[in-house]
Amino acid sequence: MEKMIERFPAQLEEALEIAGKVTLARHSAPLRSVFISGLGGSGIGGTFVSEFVRSECKLPVVVSKGYHAPRWVNKHTLAICSSYSGNTEETLSTFEQLLGTGAKIVCIASGGKLIELAKQHQLDYVQVPSGWSSPRACMGYSIVAQLAVLRGAKLISNKIFGQIAKSADALAKDQAAIRKSAVKIAAQIGARTPVIYAADHNEAVAIRWRQQINENAKMLCWHHVLPEMNHNELVGWRDQRDDVAVIWLRNKDDYQRTAIRTDITKGVTDKLSKNSVEIWSKGKSAVEKAFYLVHLGDFISVELAAARGVDPIEINVIDYLKGALAKV
Repeated sequence: MEKMIERFPAQLEEALEIAGKVTLARHSAPLRSVFISGLGGSGIGGTFVSEFVRSECKLPVVVSKGYHAPRWVNKHTLAICSSYSGNTEETLSTFEQLLGTGAKIVCIASGGKLIELAKQHQLDYVQVPSGWSSPRACMGYSIVAQLAVLRGAKLISNKIFGQIAKSADALAKDQAAIRKSAVKIAAQIGARTPVIYAADHNEAVAIRWRQQINENAKMLCWHHVLPEMNHNELVGWRDQRDDVAVIWLRNKDDYQRTAIRTDITKGVTDKLSKNSVEIWSKGKSAVEKAFYLVHLGDFISVELAAARGVDPIEINVIDYLKGALAKV
């Protein structure tokens, strides 16, 4: 897992090469909405995409992480089905439902049934490299491929792809320092339950941190976003909680009122937990800042795994779940 995380900057560069070759067949109806179906690493890829493009894409972008396509999907919808393995049960279920909607369907996978179905139905697809043992380590492929589909549909410009290239370069140059920070922060977290907070426009990063700590370090944790957290979870901060480590993911350009809320909220939680870590992103664009935090969080997750003596790749309980589901 550590080696796969190290390759994240190179993966982004490889994904950009693949993206440059993506073209879409013409669709018969004008597009008025975007629907993305994906779970796990592919699902969080969709969440990042929806956050990255919201200031440019004029169509609503909805990400689904379940079995069903909503009734509003129709011939005016660009529907992206993303599954690294190509065999994700929920995504395949959604795909079957999409076939009768008239939507412009594009599939993204390394192979598996999803690519087979795309070929069978003569649909556009993007095939990403196979051979990675953990789909969650392939998030870069997922994000860039989905963005390439949006560009192919003429819903976004080339601008974000330049930002991704700059991010890949910056992460490669800064990786040693990022890893050093990861060691320090993982030690601060220790065996405590991580509680991750971020601004609402940065929720994808917070989710990624939670998922990586869950799967790689085999730890429970939770996340929330501000300002929403101020309207509910804040009231739960009443008792002394030294069993948690509060992690604040921040950007210098967070919306001013949200930044003020974060400062005040941190003051409240700091009185009830002695373990607080404030982490500031690096980079110029939203993409660079997000990927910096992602790379740092990924390394922290494997440091926590090492400290706990667990294998970050092992997901036996998920394999058990899939096996049990297959019997039903």
